[in-house]
Amino acid sequence: MRFISWNVNGLRACMTKGFSDYFTKADADIFAIQESKLQEGQIDFAPEGYHAYWNYADRKGYSGTAVFTKHEPLSVSFGMGIDEHDHEGRVITLEYPDFFFITCYTPNSQDELRRLEYRMRWEDDFRAYLQELEKKKPVIFCGDLNVAHEDIDLKNPKTNHHNPGFTDEERGKFDALMKAGFIDTFRYFYPEREQYSWWSYRFHAREKNVGWRIDYFITSAALEGRLESAAIHSDIMGSDHCPVELTIS
Repeated sequence: MRFISWNVNGLRACMTKGFSDYFTKADADIFAIQESKLQEGQIDFAPEGYHAYWNYADRKGYSGTAVFTKHEPLSVSFGMGIDEHDHEGRVITLEYPDFFFITCYTPNSQDELRRLEYRMRWEDDFRAYLQELEKKKPVIFCGDLNVAHEDIDLKNPKTNHHNPGFTDEERGKFDALMKAGFIDTFRYFYPEREQYSWWSYRFHAREKNVGWRIDYFITSAALEGRLESAAIHSDIMGSDHCPVELTIS
């Protein structure tokens, strides 16, 4: 099975930059997006052969996720079942016979880290949510997790230390996730590769490849034997992020 995840930074805008063509060409079994920035009825995108599931934020033009899948799930749920976290359209969970698939758009800690405290609660609650699902079957989750885990995951680690997405607190929560028995699939295959999935729109960052790797596919350790490949498609334009991919047997 082939999975694609992409923070499209506004699906309507991304549509004008080739999203539909890429979606068709990718031909993924499951294609997840983050930051759709939509409300219901604002776009007509219903790709043939796919079941579509949308989670919209209460706030218009903000956040939001969607999953398009060729394989109809046994069940679908939206959010984590925690009111504090479930008004921004950040999580969709699809249940299949032998795994759960989740798309996640992790909250940004924002300028001056004004949302870091909330972010820490989110991290703990989301990890607990995953571990509860794992009691039933393994988990595959993807998305913009808004953190570069190690120095290798961004171009300028020294100057970005303590900035949103590269604080000790956020990186520590990623450590906790790994210690809980999850696999960062790109690092599993490429422990030393410097490749990024997000670039600022400022200062020609993408042209200079001054980026961050903040988009991930994470799996339960129980799926290690089924991992076939992982990729970051940094050549695909249309957003300030690029698509990331996972293939499992």
